[in-house]
Amino acid sequence: MKKRTKIIATISDQRCDVEFIRSLYEAGMNAARINSAHVTTESAAKVVENVRKVSDRIAIIIDTKGPEIRVTGMAPGFETGIKVSRGDMIRIKGSETNEPSNNEVVYVNDSSIYKDVPVGAAILIDDGELEMEVTEKKDDELICRVKNNGVIKPRKSVNIPNVPINLPSVTERDFEFINWAIDMDIDFIAHSFVRKKEDVLAVKKIIEERNSTIKIISKIENQEGVNNIDEILDETYGIMVARGDLGVEIPAERIPGTQRFLVNKCIESKIPVIIATQMLHTMISNPRPTRAEISDVANAIYQRVDAVMLSGETANGDYPVEAVETMARVAAEVEKDHSNPNIEMNLVRINNEITAQLCRSAVRATLNLPVKAIVIDTLSGRTGRYLAAFRSQKPVFAVCYRKSVMRHLAISYGIHAIYSEPSINHEGFLLSILYYLEEKKWLSKEDLIVVLGGSFGAAKGASFMEIGNVLNLEHKALTNAK
Repeated sequence: MKKRTKIIATISDQRCDVEFIRSLYEAGMNAARINSAHVTTESAAKVVENVRKVSDRIAIIIDTKGPEIRVTGMAPGFETGIKVSRGDMIRIKGSETNEPSNNEVVYVNDSSIYKDVPVGAAILIDDGELEMEVTEKKDDELICRVKNNGVIKPRKSVNIPNVPINLPSVTERDFEFINWAIDMDIDFIAHSFVRKKEDVLAVKKIIEERNSTIKIISKIENQEGVNNIDEILDETYGIMVARGDLGVEIPAERIPGTQRFLVNKCIESKIPVIIATQMLHTMISNPRPTRAEISDVANAIYQRVDAVMLSGETANGDYPVEAVETMARVAAEVEKDHSNPNIEMNLVRINNEITAQLCRSAVRATLNLPVKAIVIDTLSGRTGRYLAAFRSQKPVFAVCYRKSVMRHLAISYGIHAIYSEPSINHEGFLLSILYYLEEKKWLSKEDLIVVLGGSFGAAKGASFMEIGNVLNLEHKALTNAK
């Protein structure tokens, strides 16, 4: 209740006991992330089980590993890597069989790299630690000049900025984890290295064939994904700005502007946006963050992102609870400076114009009247997402008739989602939520609130708005119920 920006914490299978997860939840965690690159389905299931023991309100996100290019393993004698110096010439070749690399030729796991990569392209290895330039192509190999001293280590990442690569949208490992996530009734799949809408559609096809309610978060990690953001937004539920690989693909000085561009695109599209990667990185080993890290978190919150994410800080850091507490304090403090919601925002990518307009009016009412909160009920979560996009500075209490929808709204800005069995009518919904909020002491009978409701049922979206104090609204609901 003290912050509107949501916090996602990465949880490792090596540290996922119930008390630890509860401590993160009480510190301000709203969603738990599992990185499939570092777990098996069996060990990840333990994380899911323990998160659910803590609270059914916590959303669970599983990252896919995604389609990526990596150096293969090393041949005998080169287990620790191949040392190279500036000016050295290196041969790079694709291998479908993951042939081991040696000092004669470096193999990568993408067999089409020769065809896709042009002369003059930059090849970055190990998150940009080593840079090469393609000077020639012959005999199915890329001939590259090394641009700085370093070591080509086994199984390290390979990035080729501004070059579209023909990689599969879903790998075999991804397919396994997506189906596992559906079986476990997980809430979100964060699909890595989304470059175009086809990458989202490939995951969506699996989900639809299984008749699942799981939602897709597209991780934007390269320039191609940035360039195609509009078509990606048409197909995805949410966006994660994954600044690790994005920072390798895009010059560092362009990252802040790219982040702002993506955040604005998502907000105007009513789509949740998450900022990730090294937000409080020094807290992996230090109890206090740097001032630069605090500024980074604050900048994301000033941009009004839906959620900020912790990775190594909570997965394997020495101060995981302190990291969540720090992020929650920064969010609460920065949000005090937000003077106006986004009520003048363009209405794009909406599928219910009436609901969108009513949400805008509800948020505008909080500026003109001493409104304490907005109260809604929602079957799909759409009304909650629309309200979140307008960035109300008053709390939004969303009654959800499905637990999955309650957890989907756990990553939406300012939404406090509450599960309830479906009500017979609007009066039943209103009475139950008002009594609940009074019992929690989140509202009193004198408080003025805005209620969005649907005359044609929650599934049809909001169709009217009502403003009044709690006492009068309760009296009216009781009278109509009779």
